[in-house]
Amino acid sequence: MPRRERPPVETFGAAWDALFDRPIAHRGLWARDGAPENSLGAFQAACAHNYGIELDVQLTADGDAVVFHDERLERMTGVEGRVRDHTVTELRALALKGADETIPTLAEALTVVGHRAMVHIELKTPFGEVGPLEKRVSEILLDHNGPTAIIGFNPYSHAWFADHHPQILRGLDSYGWNDEGARHVAPEIRKAMAGLEHVEIARPDFLALGLDMLPSPKADVLRAKGMPVIAWTVRKPEQWDAVKDHCDNLIFEGFHA
Repeated sequence: MPRRERPPVETFGAAWDALFDRPIAHRGLWARDGAPENSLGAFQAACAHNYGIELDVQLTADGDAVVFHDERLERMTGVEGRVRDHTVTELRALALKGADETIPTLAEALTVVGHRAMVHIELKTPFGEVGPLEKRVSEILLDHNGPTAIIGFNPYSHAWFADHHPQILRGLDSYGWNDEGARHVAPEIRKAMAGLEHVEIARPDFLALGLDMLPSPKADVLRAKGMPVIAWTVRKPEQWDAVKDHCDNLIFEGFHA
């Protein structure tokens, strides 16, 4: 295990230590027969079990940040359309499938969590774009006193935070970039991102790497230099056992880590 030194930005405070403190529940501690993913109930359950929380945020048509993973609403609400084409009022009125829960705003989610858990906020900003979502999330985080980090796949989003709000902890997501969802990205970009060349652009404080690229020799080198690595998404204890010697924490779902 490499020595993890606190970064020079002292205002990370408790957020840096919280990176390693507890396993992180993917989209909250949700269950098919319980609270749905990315719901206030799932975040309450994660807090009750002493876990950290990972959640996803997108921008609404009127410029707010709501907690929702998919670009489209169908899977989780049964309603057709894209998140970004609806206002926050419209989205908060939609029930999440199978539960008495609605789509929360990021501000509501952080208010519910408070100081009880470290929250990893994945920004759903398209690759290469930076703008209103980063600004809105930064406004919300500057008003929140609990430990947080922003994560995501877009290195330019991380670079924006590094330039404008270096006190906000940043974790760069990556994976093998060889699935169906990555086909819209140019092959040379996919190769570079799978090889972690985009770390130089992003200037992250830690890495969040998919199981399909762990262990990673390049990540091992970065980790040995003091950059922590978090594995995602771990769905079985044996998956964690296979990579834990190369990682500092895990994002999990489907079992209690």
